[in-house]
Amino acid sequence: MTDSRTAAGQTGVDTPGYDRPPVEAWIEANIEGLAGPFHWTRLEGGHSNLTFLLSDGHGRRVVIRRPPQGELLPKAHDMKREFTIISGLGPTDVPVATALGLCEDTSVTGAVFYVMSEVGGRALYTAEDVDDWLTMEARQAVGYSFIATLATLHGIDPADVGLDQLARHDGYVSRQLRTWYGSWQASIAGAGYDDPRIHRLHDELSETVPGQGPARVVHGDYGMHNAMIDRDGNVVAVLDWEIATLGDPLADFAYALNGWSDPEDEIRVSHEAATTAPGFPRRQELADHYAELTGRDLSNLDYYRTFNYFKTACILHGVYARYMLGNKSTEGIDVEGLKERMIGAIDLAEAQSDR
Repeated sequence: MTDSRTAAGQTGVDTPGYDRPPVEAWIEANIEGLAGPFHWTRLEGGHSNLTFLLSDGHGRRVVIRRPPQGELLPKAHDMKREFTIISGLGPTDVPVATALGLCEDTSVTGAVFYVMSEVGGRALYTAEDVDDWLTMEARQAVGYSFIATLATLHGIDPADVGLDQLARHDGYVSRQLRTWYGSWQASIAGAGYDDPRIHRLHDELSETVPGQGPARVVHGDYGMHNAMIDRDGNVVAVLDWEIATLGDPLADFAYALNGWSDPEDEIRVSHEAATTAPGFPRRQELADHYAELTGRDLSNLDYYRTFNYFKTACILHGVYARYMLGNKSTEGIDVEGLKERMIGAIDLAEAQSDR
């Protein structure tokens, strides 16, 4: 897991969340081949989890990851879950980092943490990142590698990789609708904002949930920001598996498709997304490629895309409420921009529903 985004001033010195002497002692005792002294470099991205690149005394490089400090929501930032998933997927053709060791003893540094191998490539967050990293030819390749990777994940039977007990197998979309609509309702007062379209969308989506086929591992946040991409446009690793679960692969695919901007899109959740840069395949090309690789029927794709825009709006609403209540620091945060993104997601859900 390497990315050109490293935090200035936090290389080899400041390691928030990690008590370095006991952590380094644990690594030397539990990860074969690693020995100090260790050099620490903060890696950006990866949500708010505290993620560092470690180089040992022999130049071997690994990545260590733990939850953020402070009070966390239940089930959030579950490092054991993430470690279990990449351990299960490691022997498959899904590109993931190698799981090297999990420390569940919170006395070591106050939280569960794990160590995984370093992977190459770069996560692409913005169009500027794309311009720095990919040629026009490589941008065409990215789209097909991006979708082929997801198709490979969705082709795996969870029982074959020891992940069949990860979650319930049935009712994924219905459960998600209940969860995120509940989040919206609980956040109305804190956000000081409600929108009647959310309630209408919830009712329509709840009444027309498509039948779900066999459950598959769904990443839950699959996008260019969580895919490490090499210079040739190949996905060399998928990161951030902490919210992965078992569910409907078409919902997972539609989420990825929603995050893939077309140049002619009039409404966008993000105007800085990586695929707003020129040269990428169109969204429909990706859908056709996924259908070809998986053989899945995409006739309900508009439903799944509407569902994901609805879900995105609810997530952003909850985050916005926490900022408005003062539960999260607004330093460096465009709170009004966040609200605009939320409303944009509702606009997109409504437009997709009308299709």
